[in-house]
Amino acid sequence: MSGCLCLPCNKRPTPKAGSSAATKVDSLQKKPTQQPPPQPPSKNMDAVERLKSGFQKFKTDVYDKKPELFEPLKEGQAPTYMVFACSDSRCCPSVTLGLQPGEAFTVRNIASMIGPYDKTKYTGTGSAIEYAVCALKVSCIVVIGHSRCGGIKALLSMQDGSADNFHFVEDWVRICHPAKKKVQAECKMLPFDEQCSILERAAVNVSLDNLKTYPFVKEAVANGKLKLVGGHYDFVNGKFETWVSS
Repeated sequence: MSGCLCLPCNKRPTPKAGSSAATKVDSLQKKPTQQPPPQPPSKNMDAVERLKSGFQKFKTDVYDKKPELFEPLKEGQAPTYMVFACSDSRCCPSVTLGLQPGEAFTVRNIASMIGPYDKTKYTGTGSAIEYAVCALKVSCIVVIGHSRCGGIKALLSMQDGSADNFHFVEDWVRICHPAKKKVQAECKMLPFDEQCSILERAAVNVSLDNLKTYPFVKEAVANGKLKLVGGHYDFVNGKFETWVSS
């Protein structure tokens, strides 16, 4: 005799086709329809509610689903990159370069410019560079310009000796005045928009040269522990280019 105690199986009759029971069975056997993707937040949404909604979507879709990414970040950061990018809302380096949280220590400002070493004038930029190089030990600093940059257009449009229209903007973009003079001297026959495009890249090179005036950057580069890279994001044509500073 088997030691298995089984409950009796009562076989249910198969409902006839067309009956209400058959219809009910068919509906239960159908696969659930795929839900449409959530719609992006409406532009008409209250500004603060838009932020709350955006965070909730991030928490549900990303944070809660990737503990392997976010758990280690609770203990500290060890980014590979320091990224200088423009404050322009169309140019988010984490999005365009697919950078994950913890991967890049980022500074954003008008036209992604970097002033030369100066302990009184550019302390915000200098402190970020110092922390990235000396404390975080990043191995690559990337300076990214972009297409149709308003800061670059302002720089190229400025007339020597004319009054400033803003409290801070003109003085800030003058950091790359040497690039402006070079472009105007070499490309004066080109249309203004083409000169802007060239200046977008030339300004990046000025910032890369300015980075080398920071003693801790110069030392790290000389020791082979740090690489300086220029970049340009063309959001009009969907292109990204890079070059290594010599």
